Amino acid sequence: MNCKTRTALCYATILAAVTLSTMTHAQTTPIAKTQVADRIRKVEDGVDQFDKYLENRGEDAQNRANSAQSSGATTRRQRANSGNTQAQGNQAQGNQAKQTKDDLENAMDDLNRATNRLRRKFDGTSNYLETKVQMEQVMDSARRVNQVMTKGNYGSQVERYWTPLRANINDLARCYNLTPLGT
Repeated sequence: MNCKTRTALCYATILAAVTLSTMTHAQTTPIAKTQVADRIRKVEDGVDQFDKYLENRGEDAQNRANSAQSSGATTRRQRANSGNTQAQGNQAQGNQAKQTKDDLENAMDDLNRATNRLRRKFDGTSNYLETKVQMEQVMDSARRVNQVMTKGNYGSQVERYWTPLRANINDLARCYNLTPLGT
């Protein structure tokens, strides 16, 4: 080999080693605790907003049902066919919708508890990476919410709350070097 080729090869090897070292350092260098605290706050706020929306939505639906029942109003479908088959079908649909709603509320309750636990442990430590176990619990709860969201048909209004919350959870997961949620 001539001298120029050896020199170029040597420079390429050194450049590769420096690049690899820099990438490894960037992946293992923890983020400042204040930045992680801000991300936790965003997740907490998102969970609270989502919970508040679900609570208000449930109250609104209950109020509409109560007012319709007290006024004696019926839907066109109920007036057109009041047979047992129709009533059983509506009851089964209602039970399934209630179960799906309950699944989402239960999953959100778990996520809220896990997030609160993370905050309590996080505030009591000097090194936020000591709370990685609690963050893994947040991720497990978030995966459950994600599964319920993809399984159910909640509409765009619920999706408006879940999409930014999922993004904030993923940002927080990256601080702990955890795998983010899928879509």
